[in-house]
Amino acid sequence: MVVKVIKNFFNKTFGGFFGKKKEIVLGFYGPPNAGKTSLANKICKDWTGEEIGTVSKVPHETRNVQIREKVEIEYNGKRLTLKLIDTPGIATKIDYEEFLKFGMGKKDSQKRAKEATQGVVESIKWLDDVNLVIVVLDATLNPYSQVNITIIGNLIARKIPVMIVGNKTDLKKADLRRIQSAFPEYDTVGISAKSGKGMKDFYELLFKTAKKV
Repeated sequence: MVVKVIKNFFNKTFGGFFGKKKEIVLGFYGPPNAGKTSLANKICKDWTGEEIGTVSKVPHETRNVQIREKVEIEYNGKRLTLKLIDTPGIATKIDYEEFLKFGMGKKDSQKRAKEATQGVVESIKWLDDVNLVIVVLDATLNPYSQVNITIIGNLIARKIPVMIVGNKTDLKKADLRRIQSAFPEYDTVGISAKSGKGMKDFYELLFKTAKKV
C-alpha cells in the first residue's frame, strides 16, 4: 500500500517533467467539398501560420492524404499536440462525367476520377491509424446521405472518438439542426472554415472530445 502511494505521488509530481506529450492523430473525414481541407487549413493557419493544402470548387481536389505533424494548439490554458490527417472526400461512386461539368476534358476527367477513387481507398486505410476523427459536413445539404451514413457507420464499428462539424454556417441555407437530428449520438458544432465563424466553439469541443482518446 505504501509503495503504491509513493508511486502515485511520483507520477503526479514528476510525470509532467519526464512524461512524453501525447500526440493525437486527428483525421478529417467527410464527403467531397464539405470543407475538410478548409478546416485543416484554418487550424494550421491559426497555430503554424501555414496551410496544409489547396481547395477548389471542383470535387475531389484533395486526392491524396495530406499530413501535418506536431501542430500544437492551446485553449483556455490547455494544450494539445496534433498530427493532422486531411483525407480525400469519401464517395460511394465516382463518375468521370462529374468533372466534365467543370470544363475538364474527357481524358483529364477520367484521370481525376481514377485518382479520386484511389484517394477514397487511402482514406479508409488511414482509419487504422487515427485515434480521433472530425467528420466535416456541409450544413447547407441534407445530412441523410448514403455517404455520410457509411462514414459514421465505419467510425462506430471502429469505436473511434468522433465530433461532427457542420461547415458553411455563414450561408443562408445552412441548418445545423438537421445534422444534429441525423446524428444525435455525437457532439456537433457549427462553423464557417472560410470566415472563421464558430472556431472558438470548435476548439472547445475539440478539447472535450480529445479527452476520450
